[in-house]
Amino acid sequence: MNYRVLYFASLRDRAGMDAEQIHSLATDARGLYSELRARHGFTMGEDRLRVAINGAFAQWGHTLHDGDEVVFIPPVSGG
Repeated sequence: MNYRVLYFASLRDRAGMDAEQIHSLATDARGLYSELRARHGFTMGEDRLRVAINGAFAQWGHTLHDGDEVVFIPPVSGG
């Protein structure tokens, strides 16, 4: 399936891009993040991230569908 993945904060820095189209065999957010972790060398575990699918927060086991937009949201700080 094909997914659009958006990156923010430290994940964007590590991936070197804001977004990418991904062709993946992953069927849920957990599997997709595992693939992206291997591809980009992400070190942050799932326990530190939130996931959103098509603009709504979701669980890691949420089933993905072709064309979904997936965002992995790391903790951020601001002032």
